[in-house]
Amino acid sequence: MRDAVIVEAVRTPIGKGKPNGALHDVHPVEMLAGVIRAVVERTGIDPEELDDVIAGCVDQVGDQAQNIARWAALSAGLPESVPGTTIDRQCGSGQQAVHFAAQGVMSGAYDLVIAGGVESMSRVPMWSNVLPGSDPWGPGVQARYPEGLVPQGISAELIAAKWSLSREALDAYAVESHRRASYAWAEGRFAREVVGKGIDESVRPGTTPEVLAGLKPAFYDPAMAERFPQIDWSVTAGNSSPTNDGASALLITTSSLAAKLGLRPRARLHSFAVTGSDPLLMLTGVIPATDKVLRRAGLALDDIDLFEVNEAFASVVLAWQQETGADPAKVNVNGGAVALGHPLGASGARLMTTLVNAMEQRGARYALQTMCEGGGMANATILEAL
Repeated sequence: MRDAVIVEAVRTPIGKGKPNGALHDVHPVEMLAGVIRAVVERTGIDPEELDDVIAGCVDQVGDQAQNIARWAALSAGLPESVPGTTIDRQCGSGQQAVHFAAQGVMSGAYDLVIAGGVESMSRVPMWSNVLPGSDPWGPGVQARYPEGLVPQGISAELIAAKWSLSREALDAYAVESHRRASYAWAEGRFAREVVGKGIDESVRPGTTPEVLAGLKPAFYDPAMAERFPQIDWSVTAGNSSPTNDGASALLITTSSLAAKLGLRPRARLHSFAVTGSDPLLMLTGVIPATDKVLRRAGLALDDIDLFEVNEAFASVVLAWQQETGADPAKVNVNGGAVALGHPLGASGARLMTTLVNAMEQRGARYALQTMCEGGGMANATILEAL
């Protein structure tokens, strides 16, 4: 079987998902077009040879409607012959785009493909695609879960309760995420991956436990408190990921075609997994997904040199660490979404872009990325250095 390799990976700086954010005035089509254009320019490929553009985007409505991948490809100046498709696997959409691209390359359906993602949460707020009075679940799901599903913030609280994660532990994790992200920027670790002006706006170098301790629980609800008396209400805006704007893109091909084009593969896409999990806890799929991808790869946890686990909430990563036994020093070494930000559909591709660069900077052989996803799912990927 053919292999699939990453030959380039770029991202925008991550803006605050607010009207005063640095990327608010940039249309999401243009955000995605910018990183697509950068990939083409950096690699020098003939864009006529591209087989597809696959992009993740969660709220596909308004400025992100009607297949944003296609419009971004055209805006980037790609030939009209290059198609595009937009996918939604919730927070893992960008990672799933990479999976689909790599699987297409490995099967022979593609030779050269761009995968990535985009989200402008300042222009298209979360849940914009759920219209007032609409029912995205339907009667079958409601019958299967008669007590009702819950928002992700409540799931994060349930995880904190189940794994006995204190407010102090969640806040300490958040402080460390900001510290690592701040050092990564100061030491130039993001220099190669970030295109365009600016830095990741949500990183707060001065974050301290004392500052975070002053924040109120973000998801407290009296009805939920009655339903779930075990919750201590420890999840705050400070130990959760913020809302953000951003885009990322990667060029994926085979190692043989990369050689013919004079391109150096930066990492091989070694193994993939996707799994469903309890839609009430929702965010714990990263645990079985990690086990599943390791089994498929024939590797053990100790074989992995670096991990990227999306910091949707601090409780997710801490629960994952408890269950897997992963070394915290190897996890999100340049900070994670609590500090850097989480532009939904772009995050999976952003994490992989950061991971490819971190592998090169640290001489890692194997790296593993996993992300929790709305509805109770998770993707996992193992990369191998070349």
